[in-house]
Amino acid sequence: MKYNPQELEKRWQAYWENEGLFKVKEGPEKEKYYLLEMFPYPSGRIHMGHVRNYTIGDVVARYKRMKGKNVLHPMGWDAFGLPAENAAIENKTHPAEWTYENIENMRTQLKRMGFSYDWDREFATCDPEYYRWEQLIFLKMYERGLAYKKRTYVNWCDSCQTVLAKEQVENGRCWRHTDQEVALKEMDSWFFKITEYADEILDYCDKLPGWPDRVLTMQKNWIGKSYGAIIRFPMEGSDEVIEVYTTRQDTVFGATFLCFAPEHPMLREIIKGRPEEKEVLDFIERTLKVDSYIRTADFTIKEGVFAGRYCINPATGEKIPIYVANFVLFDYGTGAIMAVPTHDQRDFEFAKKYNLPLRVVIQPPDRELSEETMTEAYEGEGVLVNSPPFNGQANLKALDSIAEYLESKGMGYKTENFKIRDWNISRQRYWGAPIPVIYCEECGTVPVPEGDLPVILPLDLEMRENGGSPLPHEPSFYKTTCPRCKGEARRETDTMDTFVESSWYFDRYTCPDYDGGPLDPSRVDYWMPVDQYIGGIEHAILHLLYSRFYTRVLQDLGYLKVREPFTNLLTQGMVCKETQECPNHGYLLPDEVRDNKCVHCQGEVTIGNTVKMSKSKKNVVDPEDLINQYGADTVRMFCLFASPPERDLEWSDKGVEGSFRFLNRVWRLVAENIEELKRFAPHGGNRPLAPPLRDLYRKIHETIKKVTNDIEDRFHFNTAISAVMELVNDINRTINGKKSWSEEEGSVIRAAVETTVVLLAPVVPHITEELWRMLDHEESLLTVPWPAYDPEALEVDRRLVVLQVNGKVRSRMEVPATLNDREIEEEALKDDRIQRYVQGKAIKKVIVVQKKLVNVVV
Repeated sequence: MKYNPQELEKRWQAYWENEGLFKVKEGPEKEKYYLLEMFPYPSGRIHMGHVRNYTIGDVVARYKRMKGKNVLHPMGWDAFGLPAENAAIENKTHPAEWTYENIENMRTQLKRMGFSYDWDREFATCDPEYYRWEQLIFLKMYERGLAYKKRTYVNWCDSCQTVLAKEQVENGRCWRHTDQEVALKEMDSWFFKITEYADEILDYCDKLPGWPDRVLTMQKNWIGKSYGAIIRFPMEGSDEVIEVYTTRQDTVFGATFLCFAPEHPMLREIIKGRPEEKEVLDFIERTLKVDSYIRTADFTIKEGVFAGRYCINPATGEKIPIYVANFVLFDYGTGAIMAVPTHDQRDFEFAKKYNLPLRVVIQPPDRELSEETMTEAYEGEGVLVNSPPFNGQANLKALDSIAEYLESKGMGYKTENFKIRDWNISRQRYWGAPIPVIYCEECGTVPVPEGDLPVILPLDLEMRENGGSPLPHEPSFYKTTCPRCKGEARRETDTMDTFVESSWYFDRYTCPDYDGGPLDPSRVDYWMPVDQYIGGIEHAILHLLYSRFYTRVLQDLGYLKVREPFTNLLTQGMVCKETQECPNHGYLLPDEVRDNKCVHCQGEVTIGNTVKMSKSKKNVVDPEDLINQYGADTVRMFCLFASPPERDLEWSDKGVEGSFRFLNRVWRLVAENIEELKRFAPHGGNRPLAPPLRDLYRKIHETIKKVTNDIEDRFHFNTAISAVMELVNDINRTINGKKSWSEEEGSVIRAAVETTVVLLAPVVPHITEELWRMLDHEESLLTVPWPAYDPEALEVDRRLVVLQVNGKVRSRMEVPATLNDREIEEEALKDDRIQRYVQGKAIKKVIVVQKKLVNVVV
């Protein structure tokens, strides 16, 4: 009976599906457990990152099911978005056709892995039945002022031909096109008011013990709460006031100039008609072509231009010049800063470049600063000077009193500030959910009536070669009638950011067939929140932060009872593999290398760094090839055994082969001994055993305890699998080639083999189902309860005791575990080696330590 994974895996997958074993309903008689992995974008093929992520989730889902939980484990598709649209243009097809074909392919691949999904709950976010409710939620948010439109400067990617949210800009470049620098562009956009919830989301970061500290720290830093003051700088010769936010109001007496962000809306008005207007406008245009990350980077030269106007420092009464500077950002604080060059290095460099005045207002404790001799800003603590009436006070201790002083004079007030900005959800692309808004010349902005939802995305439009959306150019879509005055009107042609869809899909999984609203109250209240969420660390800010915001909105709208979507979060590491590189042809595929030579030029191939698998690096391993060669169970086992889930997994072909060999060992253990195994019932611990079998029986329960703890508490599947491997080794040593077993031997070996099969079931479900049937069981392992270890079986009958004389190890002995300290002392003094070392010497005392060590002092 040879192990044939391809045949038996296909058979068991069909059995699970026909029996409906993964389908689940709400049931008060069982404790619910909602297990979810982040759903995939339907690119067409699953990759090893998918396989690892979903295998981790599937092990937990199967384990919890065997523990008696009512497990919800759904799957669907994050189907809208730019990649599908760009791929469709490149392949001269339609995004809908491309997407649904890819879903069919990937669904087949996922089923080949044996994942325990309830496919009845499957949906794609591009289904009108899904985004219909998303549009309704948008309208509810619009009614509450949580969705609004404004004209502002936005991050623009030329490659994507669309706006990017701040969170989608990484190091000044598009998160999808890492070679494309992002520029600022002024346009109208729709926003979600995430800042309304920033304080609460930040506070709750300390109420999520099941989340990794790294993720919570990233979210806290992104929200970026700070404490400071608003200070008002009156414009010279005008009633206008410039408000500045600062966390360093202790330095206000040293502010010698003020800087505007180039995109500040006040700027164009104050320079209008002045001699400096053209120079300032040219500077603004040039600066806004550079992303904010580059503008504020340490390596960027600080540049600016005089705006031709002055304002008054409210603390000193002095007239100070107003500049426009490239390093000032409109989306932080108020978009204007007071510049204190003696105590801020960036301001110092700017002041030196443009010959602006300096004033020291903090003296350090160890030296005296002078404006004439300073070569850099002093940013440390000290005593205030040139700051009446606060001279002599410690600068940081004076923060509050200075803010109160400014407030008493009507010149400012204490406040809090957040780095996070409202979520820009407008996208100028086609493949997304239409924003349900109509524009009428008479009535203005009019929400689409709820009864007219969904606003269907037309599927009969041709894609534009430049990547722009066809919606603004298609009268059949944008021409409509105003719901209020019945006059001619125009639809919004922007679509929603695809992260809107992924911010609530986990809620809809609980009731995908519900037609009475976004969510069925009874079902969503039963299942939510998600008990265990699994996905990559790269989603720490974008998806996870948006989901926390959206969940709060849904609760406030009355659709949910929970405030947080995910109780526990596991962020798995990446799948990495070495690259192979040729000096002439760059990265090479495995079949482009022969005898360590490039097949194209015979150049020497070097092994590169171990990096994340990617098509561009040509170090991708196709899961389907592995399944065809080894079977899904081998792939699953390797993904779990090679590394703890939170760490990166380094690919190893030998590791895959090792997993396959182990499964063959388990197969042979059962198949080659099946007739003997069938003769016996498993030992139940109801009668005493002789020492060798007693050791194996203890090993059974040690393994149950180890595997249970590793899955339940730590998700350390690698050490759990290692424990089962040890058990298999002990079983084979016990059998030792014997073809016939005694009643006692057979019952313990049968118990050990069945335990092996059950403990491996969540990890390698196909082979274990087959072995379970071979052992004459009729039920599926999915319905078999997870085993509990017997504490009495873990008790050790004999223990090893180390024997010392004057602190030096001289011997060891085994004694019954029931002996007390006095009896252990007596046995130690009888030991032949100890007697030789103490012969002729006076024993001063004997120390017994925790029944593990005896020290004889002579």
